[in-house]
Amino acid sequence: MAFEPGNAVVVTDEALLATYGRAFRKIGKSVVVVPLGRDVHAGHIELIRAAKSLLGSYVVVTFTGDEVPDVLAQENVDVVFHGALDNKVRVDSGVAPLEDPETTQREVARILAAVNATHATDLVLGEKDFEVLVATQYAVSGLRMEVKLHSVPTVRTPDGLPVSLRNADVPEDKRDAALALPAALTAGAHAAEHGADKVLETVRGVLASEGLEPAYLEIRDLALREAPERGDARLLAAVDLDGVRLIDNVGLPLGIGFKHIEEDR
Repeated sequence: MAFEPGNAVVVTDEALLATYGRAFRKIGKSVVVVPLGRDVHAGHIELIRAAKSLLGSYVVVTFTGDEVPDVLAQENVDVVFHGALDNKVRVDSGVAPLEDPETTQREVARILAAVNATHATDLVLGEKDFEVLVATQYAVSGLRMEVKLHSVPTVRTPDGLPVSLRNADVPEDKRDAALALPAALTAGAHAAEHGADKVLETVRGVLASEGLEPAYLEIRDLALREAPERGDARLLAAVDLDGVRLIDNVGLPLGIGFKHIEEDR
C-alpha cells in the first residue's frame, strides 16, 4: 500500500518499517511510536492522541492483535506495524521491583525494540503501568538512546476504574471489589498531609472493607526510589481478584496534602 499520511498504512515487514522511519527523519519529521499489544481500548486511544498532538511528527503504532482495528485509521495513525517484534532480551533497568521482575524486563525490551525498529524520536507510554514507565525511562537514559519519553495520565471509567485489558477480565460480580482499589488509593492520597503511615493505613482500611489484602502497597518517589518525607510521591498498589492481578497508582503530595500545595510553593 502506498503511504498516505493519517491513513494507517499497515506494514508487516521490519525492513519496510525501518525504511519508513528513516525516510520520515530524513525529511525533518519526528517519529513518534506508540507500542500497543493485542487490543485497543480508550486508554490506548489517548496515547495515540497525545502522539498526534506532537507537531511535525508521524505516528507509528505497533500492534500484535489478530486484525488491525479500524479505529487506528479513524485516529489518523500514519503507520501500523502489525506483528510481534520478537526478541529474547530482558532489560534490567535497576528499578526495585513491584511486579514480577522478568515480566517488567521483557516488557521494557519489547518497548525498546519498537523504538529501535521505527527509528523513533519520541515514545508515548501511559502512567497506568507506572513501573514499566519508569523502568523504560531508566533504560533509555542508561543506554543513551536519543528518544524522548512522554507519559500520559491513566484513563479511567466514570466510576474510577482504570481502563485496561486486565480490568476487562474482572467478572461482573467482582466489579464492586475491583472498584475498591482506586477508591482506596484516592482515599489514601487525600490523607497525604498526615504522612506515609496514615496514607498506607487508610488504603488498607478501604481494601479491608471489601475483604481485600494488597499484593503490594508502597509509596515511592517519582523515580520509584525511597519516598520523601515531604514532596511529590507515588502511591502504588495491587490486588489479586479471582486470578486477575489489578494494579493502580496515583500521585500525591506526601506530607503536604492537596489543600496546602499552593502554600508549599
